Parts: sequence; structure tokens; C-alpha cells
Amino acid sequence: MTSSNQTHLAAVSRYSRILGTGSFLPPNRLSNADLVAQLAKDGIETSDEWIVERTGIRARHFAGTGVTASDLALPAAQAALAAAGVAAGEIDLIIVATSTPDMIFPSTACLLQAKLGVAGAAAFDVQAVCSGFVYALTVADSMIRTGAASKALVIGAEVFSRILDFKDRTTCVLFGDGAGAVVLGASDIPGILASELHADGSHAGILCVPGTVVGGQVLGDPLLKMDGQAVFKLAVGVLEKVARGVLEKAGRVEADIDWLIPHQANIRIMHSTTKKLKLPLDKLIVTVDQHGNTSAASIPLALDAAVRSGKIKTGDTVMLEGVGGGFTWGAVLLDF
Repeated sequence: MTSSNQTHLAAVSRYSRILGTGSFLPPNRLSNADLVAQLAKDGIETSDEWIVERTGIRARHFAGTGVTASDLALPAAQAALAAAGVAAGEIDLIIVATSTPDMIFPSTACLLQAKLGVAGAAAFDVQAVCSGFVYALTVADSMIRTGAASKALVIGAEVFSRILDFKDRTTCVLFGDGAGAVVLGASDIPGILASELHADGSHAGILCVPGTVVGGQVLGDPLLKMDGQAVFKLAVGVLEKVARGVLEKAGRVEADIDWLIPHQANIRIMHSTTKKLKLPLDKLIVTVDQHGNTSAASIPLALDAAVRSGKIKTGDTVMLEGVGGGFTWGAVLLDF
């Protein structure tokens, strides 16, 4: 057993279930053609064909000037609360997964709480980059199982456009902004079946924003850096392994998975993981083509899209998995 936060069905009698989902994308949508034209003004050459072939991305959304992660999180949270039939005042735990917080402190979760017009519930952020939502969901599940919370609002929200280097065509075409949310509630029927989290800090340099803030000023480089080949190689291996680990904990097998929702980073990574798990590609939920990589927001955005389109139905078994800077990775298996 690792030191990661893990769940075991046989050891508990209180569970958590997803009661509702929600999402929000800023209205400024940039197709590949739009972005290519914008980059060309600065002499950066790329093409729709180049982007689609390497990533599967066709469009992304960028937040407007002054729009923050909590601004994106608010409508996503409200949509999830409405879907769950839960009032904001009933929530006793708020966790926001983000790598692009509104401020150094207070947390984006606290700022969101104020925007929801409520107070008193525990509120904090989780920073695990693209694995952030899986981390946050696992923490919320653990708190509900132990009785520390009864209803949790778990959100992934990012404004990655603020940390992109638009002179680096290998990274600036990949990312977008958005937010996704779920309401998690206590239940006597298993919802979240098992989870597993991991990290390996020795790989920190392959995906990072190396700047630091001192005295209100960013020292060093404030923009995202990524070794794409190294990330790809690590991601494919750990995603398969963590998915199998979670299935084993839950007493399930690959064929039990109705839907796979991996972090929406790159269609080649997603297809590779799906094939390694011996799943047909029609069980893979894909939104990366329209959203780009929205980091911690990508899994809940894809989940909400699949729920609202009618693909994911009550009783379906869903695998969520993510990998991100840190290097972090994790997975959650749940019955919806």
C-alpha cells in the first residue's frame, strides 16, 4: 500500500455519491484558425493541421481581461447545485482545484464561497495541476466517509491563458480556460468506489511554471514550460497503472467500465490509455477537441458534458483519471 489517499469498500459503511454536475466556459472561443491568425501577427507559425494532428484540439476558450478562476467557478458551481437540487447553504465543504488562483491568499475556494453568498463551510484549494480534480474529489470523498462533511462542492477551475508563452507554439496551442463542478453527498449506497493518488517530484522540471513571487513581484519565469515528449511517455504508463490499481481496489475489471474520462490533454495519450485498458474507443469521453487542455477543469468539464448529453446515466461505472505537473497522477472509479 502506498501513502496515497485510498478508499476501501469493505472498511466503511458511509459513502459519497455525485448528486449533480455543472460547468462553465468563458464566451471567448478561439478556433485553431483564430489562434493561428493571432499568432501570425507576432511571427509565430503554426497551422490547424499541425495542431489537430498532434493534439486533437480544434478550439479552446480564453477568459476575458480581469476574469478570475473564482469567476469561472461560480456559474459552474451554481449549475451543479441546481442539478443536485441542493442549496448553497447546505454545502459544508468547498474544495477548488486550481493552479491559477485568484490570489496568493486567501484561497479561491474562500473567494468562491463569498460569491455564493454563504459562510461557515470549510473551504480550501488543492494544487495538483491537471490531476487536481481527482485529488480534490478524493479528499472530499474521504471527508464525507469519515463524517467530517455531508455535502461537498468540488470544483476544477483554471485561467491557464494567463501563464502561456504565446511565442512558444508547442505549448500555447494546447491550453484553455474553464471550470467544472460536482456536488458530492453522503450516501448509504456506494458511489465513489475506490481512488488512488500518487506523485513523483523528481519529474518537476518536465512541466512547470518556474517563477516565484517575492514582495509582490514574479521572480524568474512566470510562463509555462513543458517537455512534451517526456510528459507523454510518463503519462501513458502511469495512467494505465493507476487505473488498474483502482479497479483492483474496487473489485472490478476493465470490462466493468462504461465510460473513461481521462484528463483532456492530448487525444493520442487518451487513445493510448483506452487501448491499454482494452476498452473500445466509443467508451472514451472526449472534449479536448473543443475545450483544449483546461488542466484541473478538464475532467469535470468532460463529465458534465457527458451527463448533460445523456451519455452518462444513473448506474453507469465511470473511471476518472488525470496526470499533471508535479509530477502527479491519480484515478477515481465511481458508480454514477
